[in-house]
Amino acid sequence: QVQLVESGGGLVQAGEPLKLSCAVSGAMFRLSNMAWYRQAPGKQRELVASITTRHNTNSADFVQGRFTISRDNAKNTLYLQIHSLKPEDTAVYYCNVLGGYWSWGQGTQVTVSS
Repeated sequence: QVQLVESGGGLVQAGEPLKLSCAVSGAMFRLSNMAWYRQAPGKQRELVASITTRHNTNSADFVQGRFTISRDNAKNTLYLQIHSLKPEDTAVYYCNVLGGYWSWGQGTQVTVSS
């Protein structure tokens, strides 16, 4: 059974950086196109960024170059480096296979104060 464990969130001030991690077990991580999603209060979950097995990346328009997705196949871990946070980035961040077909983890809360 796939297990996703997100970590690295917290309360930060606008403009500060943050690095999120997602440990994946029970799946062929290196063979999977992966993604980060987020869900803000009262809103639907949305795709933030994705990375293929060949490390090709894509991101949502709202990222505007502020986020970098990466992966370490040797560690079965997905990362999201956020270089400069905005208050509107406040949300619970989740990782999953691209398409969201695996069971969701608990996510990691990111709260950005202005």
